[in-house]
Amino acid sequence: MNKEALSKDEVAQVSSISLTLATYNDIFSSFDPRQYLQRALSDDFLQEIRRASRDKTSGAVELRFLMPAAKRSYNDEVLIRRRLREHFKKHYLEALHEYRRTLGNGIFMALLGMAFIIIATSIATFSPESFFHHLLVVILEPAGWFTAWTGLDQLFYTAREKKPYLDFYEKMSNGEVVFLSY
Repeated sequence: MNKEALSKDEVAQVSSISLTLATYNDIFSSFDPRQYLQRALSDDFLQEIRRASRDKTSGAVELRFLMPAAKRSYNDEVLIRRRLREHFKKHYLEALHEYRRTLGNGIFMALLGMAFIIIATSIATFSPESFFHHLLVVILEPAGWFTAWTGLDQLFYTAREKKPYLDFYEKMSNGEVVFLSY
């Protein structure tokens, strides 16, 4: 057990994110009775550290938990650190995959839309006048514009909306979890 004891004010000045816990259960969902290694994290806990991490620069964030010295357990802290690392790493990898998929889909759709527009322009310019060629132009032009703009929307707006979630989990997956007594 770590016998190092600091006042709350000292820890808050030194650490990146400091949270006071009454018990270890404050980190976890009260509806989940499983052991610490499998237990779901509390939504309130995740919202609080997400809010606190917004002001922090990119890179690793140190998460410090302040516990009454009498309630600390080294064995529980080892399990909780492991559970938090697994949670943050898992969600970081999922967010990274989703972000990259959004970017890839956006690029693909924008290029596909541009290809539709080029094909429609080529048909209108170089093809003989026929009902079929006019029909292709009428179908390909709006399809091209719609597909290109949807792809650009994914690149510039949807990906931007996913970025804070990705950044949060990246910071937390690279961070340290420290338990201190007060």
